[in-house]
Amino acid sequence: MVRYVVVGGGIAGVTCVETLSSLCPEEEVLLITASPLIKAITNYKKITKTLEDFDVEERPSISLQTECINVKVLQKSVVSLNARSHVLKLSDGEEVHYQKLCLCTGGRPKLILDSSPYILGIRDTESVQEFQKRLSTARRVMVLGNGGIATELVYEIEGCEVVWAIKDKSISNTFVDPGAGEFFMAEINKKKEAREEKPSKRLKYTVQDVRSLSTKDTPLGGALGPDWSADLSMTGTQEISHCVTVEKCVEVRRVYTREEFQESGKRSTDLSGNVDQDSWPIYIELTNDKVYGCDFLVSATGVIPNTSQFLAGNQFSLAEDGGICVDDKMRTSEVDVYAAGDVCTACWEPAQHWLQMRLWSQARQMGAYSAQCMVADIKGQPISLDFCFEVFAHVTKFFGYKVILLGKFNAQGLGRDYEILLRVTKGLEYVKVVLRNGRMEGAILIGETDLEETFENLILNKTDLTPFKDHLLDPDIDIEDFFD
Repeated sequence: MVRYVVVGGGIAGVTCVETLSSLCPEEEVLLITASPLIKAITNYKKITKTLEDFDVEERPSISLQTECINVKVLQKSVVSLNARSHVLKLSDGEEVHYQKLCLCTGGRPKLILDSSPYILGIRDTESVQEFQKRLSTARRVMVLGNGGIATELVYEIEGCEVVWAIKDKSISNTFVDPGAGEFFMAEINKKKEAREEKPSKRLKYTVQDVRSLSTKDTPLGGALGPDWSADLSMTGTQEISHCVTVEKCVEVRRVYTREEFQESGKRSTDLSGNVDQDSWPIYIELTNDKVYGCDFLVSATGVIPNTSQFLAGNQFSLAEDGGICVDDKMRTSEVDVYAAGDVCTACWEPAQHWLQMRLWSQARQMGAYSAQCMVADIKGQPISLDFCFEVFAHVTKFFGYKVILLGKFNAQGLGRDYEILLRVTKGLEYVKVVLRNGRMEGAILIGETDLEETFENLILNKTDLTPFKDHLLDPDIDIEDFFD
């Protein structure tokens, strides 16, 4: 029997394994991963108490055994779990008996149509490489979705017409408010500044580098990390830079093959609204009655937790979003089974300023914390909820701008009982503060504002800002010194 077993080689799983290895150097830790690649955290640094920045580097899964001498890696798929007997059955028939198990199998892209070869999901390195291959011969693509991956794709694609179809009234709605969406709209068709050529550390290996395998049965790798699109060539065949058309408040009504579209008698439009005379492999009809012909469609509408191989014969509690419910010790409803990352849903009563989003930063935090909880349970030691779950904090980059999200940054769960303070300098910065009863509940910081640490402290300390709110965003006042 192995004391600690972790399933999944993404950010949550690898962080969990590394933390277990550090906490229990005398114990064997087993990582089971279907992919030959794992996601390793590099260049980690804390920006504030809760904000953290890091790179994600892909490595052969076997590299973990070299770095952590008490870790063993099995590159196999899990077929089933018998939680009552504490047994995992693997794809080759091998059975693994565990004392503590952590499920970190992530999620898979939601695709509007699984059967079409012209609809792609972006989730791991292999899907990105397939996207690049398709894009290199493309004239027009449609991006469906309004989250982080969709936003980054729209910004990065060059030499190709892009139709960005979103169900909301503003772009990047998953992360930012309509005001910030308008701030970004001014950048959407600008020519990007030339980047200094540098090697990418993130996509260091591919599945083909590790073993020759390229079939539909190729297992999904771990989720993409921060700046996944950096240094990647995303260029189509057209002699244009950015050419993005945004279709707001729409969903996909129907997807046609070329033959089906010809039989339908419908007409498609080009980006100018004229009848499109070209022939396309796929046609997408939107709910605003527009039809666009495209070379392919990228479905970037979120993920579905990867739980299927664990549910049969077990009694896991599932959340409405399909994730496995975990309590504030990362425990599932099955004894000695924990979960972390995209596969799970936090079902404890959250702190006032924290919320779950399926992000690489939270995958790392959950992976580390679940390891601590497993060890504490084995040793019979008490453990309190990690400080990282006190306030939501995330840093990313959209349209070339640094973006920091803190607390209830979009007034999530506050109803109408809040007020907003704004400071906007076009092309430079966008600062939004959410206040309730004079106290800061959340903030969006776009650009080099240097306000993140001060605002995080104001949120955590629940400082009454009523006497200062008229001057809180005054650019002539040094807020950091004021509240020092």
